[in-house]
Amino acid sequence: MASPPEPEPDAGGLTDYERRRAENSRRNGVILDSLRRKAAELSAIIQLSRPPTKKQQPRARPRAAPAVVRRSLRTQGLPPPPASGPAPAPPRRSTRITPSLASAILDATSPPASEAKVRDDGFDARTELVLRPSNVRRLVSADRIPSLRILPLVDRTVVAAGSTVGHVGFWVVDEDGDDAHRVFEYMPHLSSVGAIVAHAAKPHKIYSCSHGGEICLMDLERENFNITRLSEFPILSLCQAPNSPSCLYFSEETDVKLFDDRIGKVSTSWNAHASRINSIDFHPENTYMLATSSRDGTACMWDLRTMKKKGAESLVVLEHDRGLQSAYFSPSGHMVATTSLDGIVRVFSVDNFHTVERNNNIGTHLSTFKAIWGWNDMDLFIGNATRAIDVISVDLNDSSISTTNNACLKSEHMVSIPYRFSAHPCKVGHLACSSSSGKVFLWTRA
Repeated sequence: MASPPEPEPDAGGLTDYERRRAENSRRNGVILDSLRRKAAELSAIIQLSRPPTKKQQPRARPRAAPAVVRRSLRTQGLPPPPASGPAPAPPRRSTRITPSLASAILDATSPPASEAKVRDDGFDARTELVLRPSNVRRLVSADRIPSLRILPLVDRTVVAAGSTVGHVGFWVVDEDGDDAHRVFEYMPHLSSVGAIVAHAAKPHKIYSCSHGGEICLMDLERENFNITRLSEFPILSLCQAPNSPSCLYFSEETDVKLFDDRIGKVSTSWNAHASRINSIDFHPENTYMLATSSRDGTACMWDLRTMKKKGAESLVVLEHDRGLQSAYFSPSGHMVATTSLDGIVRVFSVDNFHTVERNNNIGTHLSTFKAIWGWNDMDLFIGNATRAIDVISVDLNDSSISTTNNACLKSEHMVSIPYRFSAHPCKVGHLACSSSSGKVFLWTRA
């Protein structure tokens, strides 16, 4: 088979194939140059639109910052900053006392020194206590009440309640006239109020403590609140010495400390427990003896005359399976009642250390329960999860202690579970209890 004829070269000496190849190469080069120019223009536009990077920014010469001592608003006695946005700002920290409240307490009669606490063995709480609809009041603005106290006044009833956000409310119950049942609310603290105390010798000086580490004095004569002690740790319990209104015993974590308000400082401190201390209570007769309860599951009795700063030895240790919320002496001082987180109420004899326990089946709630004594050694009051009050009857014999629970105080007017209690120290049959809704219920004699 004959081969095809070879292409003849043109006038330039190139064949037809070589000429087409050269033309394609030239055309591709023109297209590539055009794409490169467009890419360069697009890159320049992007660079102009970008902010300069850190490496491209000029470096400013560093200047030494002035030394600033930072202090929290709490240590400066100032309120927290207002909330941003549509939410309302928190209330201002009120430190001025309403004159009408001051006069209502100052004009009241204080109990004689020989009758710091009244006792009545003939009073029957099971049949005589009633709750009237007029004796239900909201003392703080819809907050839980972890601390409650009826002031030691002979001729009137004034209830003080502390909330979980630092408010303290006062309820003047038995005032006559148009201003009857007056309620006053203040904000001396910025966190939960752990305890409120007032001494029978000076009821116009009311102390309160908070989880923010504050001890505050409400002085009705000066009509103001003053922070007398500021700690780095929460202060959960507070108690006054029976024979000295200015001596405040309080707990800081595992320590019991004595703060003397006359000199304005802590004079003595003892390490008493292995965990947080929840209550401090003095013996009503032996003013050198006190009882403490702790989250470490023990209640201890101490003799202040022999306590040491380190390695203090207790007179007796009362052990429980779970943490304790309270340990309180009976009005005579012969017994101690403790309340633990498992709902067990135990009664101990101080003389022979016999014990008896009562399972109250209180369950787990937002607030913890604490059993208190009434006006004699026979009645213990504690809250019930069914929105009622259990009255535990105690019988102390020479050889044993026995308890019964044959009374449960209920009322259609008590619409929430009572957690904290306070018995009027000068009026038998006036029992106040508080709830997690900011309300106080005052039970009185029928």
